[in-house]
Formats: sequence, C-alpha cells, structure tokens
Amino acid sequence: MSKINLGILGGGQLGSMLATAAKKLNVQTTIYCDDENAPAQKFADNFILGDYSDEKKISEFINKVSIVTYEFENIPFNTLDFINRHKQVLPKPNINQVIQNRFSEKNFINYLGIKTTDYVIIKNLKDLNNNLKLLPGILKTTTLGYDGKGQIRLNNKNEIDQHKIDFNNQYILEKIINLKKEISVIITRFKNQTYEIYEPIENIHKDQILKFSEIPAKISSNILNLSTEWAKKISEELDYVGTLCVEYFIDENDNLYVNEIAPRVHNSGHLTINSHNVSQFENHIRAVCALDKLETKKIYNAKMINLIGEDITEYRNKKVKENEFFFDYQKKEIKPKRKMGHFTTIIKI
Repeated sequence: MSKINLGILGGGQLGSMLATAAKKLNVQTTIYCDDENAPAQKFADNFILGDYSDEKKISEFINKVSIVTYEFENIPFNTLDFINRHKQVLPKPNINQVIQNRFSEKNFINYLGIKTTDYVIIKNLKDLNNNLKLLPGILKTTTLGYDGKGQIRLNNKNEIDQHKIDFNNQYILEKIINLKKEISVIITRFKNQTYEIYEPIENIHKDQILKFSEIPAKISSNILNLSTEWAKKISEELDYVGTLCVEYFIDENDNLYVNEIAPRVHNSGHLTINSHNVSQFENHIRAVCALDKLETKKIYNAKMINLIGEDITEYRNKKVKENEFFFDYQKKEIKPKRKMGHFTTIIKI
C-alpha cells in the first residue's frame, strides 16, 4: 500500500470519483466535508465531518494526510491557506483566490490576451443603468455561483425593475453572444511542466446545468487548436498542478471565447473514465501526488448524459448494454436540479 494519504476537501461526486481513482493507484484518501451525508465518504478510506472554518477539525485532517487537493472551488481561501502552511495544497490556494471571483477571473484571462465576452462589474443599480449596451446579458454574482445559481438573464431595461436584485452582493454583467455551441478542454499539468490534454468535449446545457457531453466535438480544426492552446497557456501562467477545465463559447461566426475556468476535475470529463486509458481523475491523482505520468490515449468516442433529479429513478432500473456505463452517485435524497448520476455510452472509433 502506498504511504500517500491524499486529503480531499469536499465530499460530492467528484470526490467519490477521485477516491475511486486513487484506490486504483494504491493512494489512501481522507475526505473532509461539512455534509454528514456526503456521498464520497462511501468511496474513501477515511472521512472527517467538519465546517470549513473549524480550525480544530481542520488540524485533525492535516495530521492525517500527506498532501491535499479539493473537489470544488468555493472553499474559503483562508482555509486553504491555513492548510497549505502545514501540508501542501494542490492546486495552489492563490489560484483558487483568482478563480473564485468571476471579475478577477475574467481580468486574468484578458490579461493573457485570451478573449471573453464583454463584461463589467456591477455594484449598484446605477452601474446597471450605465451599462445597458451589454443587454441582453447575464447578471452573475461574482462569487459562489454554479450550475446557474446566482444568475439572472436581463433582456432589456424594463426587466431590471422586475427582478429584486440584492445589491448586498457584487455582480458582473456579461453580454450574451449569438451562441453556436459550448465546448470544454480538460488539461492535466504535472510538476515537471508536462501535460496531458484531452481533446475538446462538446456540451449541451439544460436550465443552465450540463446535460449532455460528447467526444469528438463537431468543431473546426482552428477551434480545436486554439482552445487547446489557450488551456495550456492558462495552466502554464497559473503554474497549475492537477486537472483543470476551461469552458468555452463558440459564436455563430466561429469566434472562440473563454466562459470560465474550473480549477478541478470537471463534469464534462466524466466520460474520460470509459473513453480513455487514463481518466481525468486518475491524471489529477498522478499529478498532485507526483506519480508517474502515463501517455493518455483515447480508446473510444463517447457520449454522456447527466442524470438530474428524478432521471436517476429510470436508470436505476435500466438494463445496461455492453457499451454502456451507469454511475449512481448514491446521494441520500433526490432533489430537482441535483446531479444524481451519469450514464456514458462508448462508441468504437
């Protein structure tokens, strides 16, 4: 058994799949989470329940593990920084500090000369009324939003008054483009500045939550090359270690824009468990634990369906074919808009 005990902050399905990948590599895992029903505890070697600001519990976690990573980006920076003073946290906490805030994230992307949609910081109603040129647009909280949470679509000035916007929060307003499709590029960067890059994945969202992912993406060679190049540039500038995802928009004129960066394994990459010889989860474990890098190869094309809410009920009773793979996240309660599992179909190349 490996002497590495990897600490994972967060106990959702990404933590479950990281723990499963770690087990394959003889890496022990300890999950730290504030949810007593966290599904990842069923897949890890150890589980510690505690608040992310509970220094005593966090210290218990630190004493148990060799190195630390995280499965979602909204962990308080102070917590990551505290842990990092005792045990190395990868990706580095300062990366999360940049990416946790949508405004600083987009400023960073533009600083690299990489294109995003037009955006502006919104602190009050006056800011909104001064930036009507960005309508139709999406008003997003600068922090803590995911899967459509903290987002309001504004088509015109009249709609501003219809929404009770809480200006105790800070927002960014992003201009809506004529969207043709969305893609993501998943990249794993290792400590010796080497990479494994997965080809772009084509994604379809429903109610602002990822519903379908597919490889290969139906995109031009120019988009393929540019999206891969930008993902590499971002991970290099961040001095990133681990798996990262860059989400992109493509407009009707085939212009490419970065939507956002996810400093972790990503929902669209679940299909890599079955489509590739090394999944995004295994590559993340290999990178943060400084294990050998394997050349990552696609074995199959693949399609993945996210099972949201009650979708899971049908699939729990579904007969699975040889080229189909059902993943049940084993969450205690089915809720609307909650990711409950996924279903992957592999297709011969």
